[in-house]
Amino acid sequence: LIGEADLVVVRFGEKYRQWNAAMDAGIAVTLGKPLVTLHPPELTHMLKEVNAGALAVCQRTEQVVDILDYTITGALPPPP
Repeated sequence: LIGEADLVVVRFGEKYRQWNAAMDAGIAVTLGKPLVTLHPPELTHMLKEVNAGALAVCQRTEQVVDILDYTITGALPPPP
């Protein structure tokens, strides 16, 4: 599925801290797929190498939605 994706979002967290997620992120970068990572701030240091390969790093699901909306429509999210 990653090979067919236009964009790959990889979520890390308490339930998503598996090697599989890191492996999927690596495969996406290797295949040249745009990568967005999603994880809580406390995992930022642990995932610094994964985040370095990402085009965007998000801490909330809403940020991922904003990125997808901007990519599709060109509309910026409202200011916080």
